[in-house]
Amino acid sequence: MTSVQTTDVDVPTEDGVADAYLAHPGDGLPRPGVLLYQDAFGLRPHLRSMADRLAGAGYTVLVPNVFYRHGRSPVFELPEFIDPAARPQLWEKIGPVMQSLTPELAMRDAGAYLRWMAERPEVADGPVALTGYCMGAALALRTAGTYPDRVAAAAGFHGGRLATDAPDSPHLVAEHITAELYFAHADADQSMPPEQMERLDAALTAAGVRHRSEVYEGAHHGYTQADTAVYDEAAAERHWAALLDLLKRTF
Repeated sequence: MTSVQTTDVDVPTEDGVADAYLAHPGDGLPRPGVLLYQDAFGLRPHLRSMADRLAGAGYTVLVPNVFYRHGRSPVFELPEFIDPAARPQLWEKIGPVMQSLTPELAMRDAGAYLRWMAERPEVADGPVALTGYCMGAALALRTAGTYPDRVAAAAGFHGGRLATDAPDSPHLVAEHITAELYFAHADADQSMPPEQMERLDAALTAAGVRHRSEVYEGAHHGYTQADTAVYDEAAAERHWAALLDLLKRTF
């Protein structure tokens, strides 16, 4: 692991300014870029630590506050340890904010994040990689299909509702994707049942997308998030191994 330099940054978008966190190796040399998409709880210390770990492995990582239209992070007042079962009022605040980030708005923002990364001296020339968690997995999938020339690889972990019957389901972008994809589903995840896993794989296969999907047995939705009650250390470390393997193959 190399030394890491971090800073808070502002990313101009078509609808305002997204606050974000940038982490990169301390030598300042241009490194492959990774856009890290948050879960529903948002940009917070734990996601910063995840970005730091990726940066220590040799990447320049941007973590935008995708809820910036509702304020700078932290958008929600969170406890140090998040147990949603004991705090239902937390979801009452998060739910409407999540729903307000429509696919159209999210992909408009994605273009801004990718343009910003392309202009940064800390980011090497060429396409970047994406990794997303929970709702971020859907954002990563949509971004890979919306900006295929800018995305070389994308990973999604414990993503929900990735292949629904809705006319704007994330999996419907499959035909546009040129990146290699990796998905790690939680087998105890009601938001991503087996029929959706199958539908996602079928769409990617039909579109000729290089991809791999795995089910982490015994893991729950959110298993990578160490500041939550559903954290699973073994599954989280498996996720790190898979993600770093994908990045090594890509760059």
